[in-house]
Amino acid sequence: MEPLSQRGPPRLSWIDTLYSNFNYGMEDYDAEGNEEPKAPPGGSETMPYIDESPTMSPQLSARGQEGGNGGDGCESLSPTPADGLGTVVNAGKGVDMRRLVLKDFLASEEMYINQLEALLLPMKPLKATATTSQPVLTIQQIETIFYKIQDIYEIHKEFYDSLWPQVQNWDSSVVLGHLFQKLASQLGVYKAFVDNYKIALETAEKCSQSNNQFQKISEELKVKGPKDSKESHTSVTMEALLYKPINRVTRSTLVLHDLLKHTPSDHPDYPLLQDALRISQNFLSSINEDIDPRRTAVTTPKGETRQLVKDGFLVELAEGSRKLRHVFLFTDVLLCAKLKKTGVGKHQQYDCKWYMPLAELVFPSLEESDSCPHVHAMPDHDLEDMKIKISSMKSEVQKEKANKGQSRAMERLKKKMFDNEFWLLLNSPSIPFRIHNRNGKSYLFLLSSDYERAEWREAIQKLQKKDLQTFVLSSVELQVLTGSCFKLRTVHNIPVTSNKDDDESPGMYGFLHVIVHSATGFKQSANLYCTLEVDSFGYFVSKAKTRVFRDTTEPQWNEEFEIELEGSQSLRILCYEKCYDKSKMNKDNNEIVDKIMGKGQVQLDPQTVQTKNWHMDVIEMNGIKVEFSMKFTSRDLSLKRTPSKKQTGVFGVKISVVTKRERSKVPYIVRQCVEEVEKRGIDEVGIYRISGVATDIQALKAAFDANSKDILMMLSDMDINAIAGTLKLYFRELPEPLLTDRLYPAFMEGIALSDPTAKENCMMHLLRSLPDPNLITFLFLLEHLKRVAEKEPINKMSLHNLATVFGPTLLRPSEVESKGQHLTLASDIWSHDVMAQVQVLLYYLQHTPISFAELKRNALYFSTDV
Repeated sequence: MEPLSQRGPPRLSWIDTLYSNFNYGMEDYDAEGNEEPKAPPGGSETMPYIDESPTMSPQLSARGQEGGNGGDGCESLSPTPADGLGTVVNAGKGVDMRRLVLKDFLASEEMYINQLEALLLPMKPLKATATTSQPVLTIQQIETIFYKIQDIYEIHKEFYDSLWPQVQNWDSSVVLGHLFQKLASQLGVYKAFVDNYKIALETAEKCSQSNNQFQKISEELKVKGPKDSKESHTSVTMEALLYKPINRVTRSTLVLHDLLKHTPSDHPDYPLLQDALRISQNFLSSINEDIDPRRTAVTTPKGETRQLVKDGFLVELAEGSRKLRHVFLFTDVLLCAKLKKTGVGKHQQYDCKWYMPLAELVFPSLEESDSCPHVHAMPDHDLEDMKIKISSMKSEVQKEKANKGQSRAMERLKKKMFDNEFWLLLNSPSIPFRIHNRNGKSYLFLLSSDYERAEWREAIQKLQKKDLQTFVLSSVELQVLTGSCFKLRTVHNIPVTSNKDDDESPGMYGFLHVIVHSATGFKQSANLYCTLEVDSFGYFVSKAKTRVFRDTTEPQWNEEFEIELEGSQSLRILCYEKCYDKSKMNKDNNEIVDKIMGKGQVQLDPQTVQTKNWHMDVIEMNGIKVEFSMKFTSRDLSLKRTPSKKQTGVFGVKISVVTKRERSKVPYIVRQCVEEVEKRGIDEVGIYRISGVATDIQALKAAFDANSKDILMMLSDMDINAIAGTLKLYFRELPEPLLTDRLYPAFMEGIALSDPTAKENCMMHLLRSLPDPNLITFLFLLEHLKRVAEKEPINKMSLHNLATVFGPTLLRPSEVESKGQHLTLASDIWSHDVMAQVQVLLYYLQHTPISFAELKRNALYFSTDV
């Protein structure tokens, strides 16, 4: 029989490639662009929790497919295709894959045996000194620390020596299931090891602290390297080696999964491997019930159990750049971590970036914040560009699914989409959340919503009401605490749509009508208002704001808003007290900081809100109750153009009829709304994006329809967002789009042309083809929107933003062919059609000034057939 060191050739590198396409979701979400330093063999380990989860990849685990996250710093997982457990189609290929899986496993098995040998090496001399006058450790301490290691070593040495020659002399008839069956039947020794594991670690730690000689031994144990390795030995700590058996059972179980995948069901090994897998899985289940980290969490300095209270992904501004972190709030400490970049198939672990005892944590006052780094906000148009890219990619993914495209192409597309969504997630937050340590160290997170900032602040302040003590974690304590994060976390995936399963809700697309009625529960009079937020592209965006109700304990807003949903699943309402004290100015964005009085969130359940009737609800927040109603209109219904039955008004009436009646070139309603916006709304943040109060918009609509004499007075008194909303509503309710139904297909095809000259000729010819009232009104609006965009540094509305708002309004056809499309396809409709409409308007907005006279003078004619 060959000696242990003469095992087969090293594992083939292309095994990694087989797996790599399925693990992009969480591998290096830190987005720092740096290679992660390779962990030393036996480096940072996790808590003693045997992982029986099917896989470490978020994309795969959510689908319940088999894979694995076994292994340690020295091991790699054998190939685990994404199609779940099943019999192999190609028997010949299966045999080859079986051998590869086994060779890979043998290499890691050799390393494991070397690690056990390294652990046993000091045991004999320590036992020898135990009976002398100067013992390093007592016999009891030695037996506690090295409990069952000898037995585990002998089991695996025998297993390796039996398996090695079988793999070396490989042919299709080799039967080795009985070896795995025997190994599985000896798992009882691991149960004894696991039961003793915690006390073994504690004993080793105490002995290290009280005995320098043992400390030196336990800090540098020498592990023999593989024969073909350049390094003959590697230094590993005893604490790290004691963890190896914890991981090994999972490793063996995962290999059984892989072997079964590549073993034909009629092979003699198949029932034997199935039996071994059943024994291993039953064993893992029983072990995990005993050592669930939620019950064996580390104790706090006061002797209480340390529990995880809250966790989530936050963007940290560190060393001048944005990093995505996973932040964990425990009962007495805040820990900021990132997921370590690991090789394919390696066990995923968190790396602690910093921690802060809650007893030392303080929130800085506004006066202190000016010494912190300035927050660089990403330009809105860059964010809008990225949203357009992501939406078109979603559309491509939908098409690939419909065409049953190749999985590799689909995975590439999803990887690209993930990268873009990740970029958006990293660069969109701009609300600062600062944390100070009493000793002077400060940290800065950036959030997308005031809601999250309030949530984190409240959760920390609630814990700080207890009698907390400060402390310093030892390296072992920090290692165990960081290790527990992987199992304790409640948020597993980065909040991007790429991480969603096919069967998960795509969210709602369309328009949510919300009436904020009133609020009660305030203890003293205040100036109160509410804001509304919905989730979009993985983060929350503020969509509407009520007026400030002054000096009251029972505000009665009764304001209605129409909020556009883009794959949204939740609605948030935040209630604020308006602050007029200019001394309370935020140094980051020069905005006065208003105080959050309460906040609440409701899930947007399609079954509940997709009715014609209003659905009334109450959100309770810190003793405050906000009463509101909502109803949802799907995109196709809400955007349906319905001609007005009364031809005397202006809404829902053809533009040519209105201009002829008024004897004007541009409808009066368009001229008046534009004039008012340019007079006092051009500096308003989010003009045309923030919803106006629906009741105000309806009042203006009625006044314009009736040609009221009080219209100018109403306009001067009305909130500017309501006027902007009235203008949008006018174009949306035209019986046919401003750019006409007839030319719509040509606009769609023209914008898709690649050749710049052909596109220019086509797009200009299409404008010339419009009826005069439509063209003159379009050019008038175009120049207005350009003037709004010139104020982008103040109003945050770029050409891209404006095109997103107005593109569908000006181009959307009056008749949408439903063809029985189900509502869940709304996202596909949104990303494909609407993005093309946005691109058409953006083309004209970015064009040099277009003159009506110049267009008409140009007598070149091109076919509208693009």
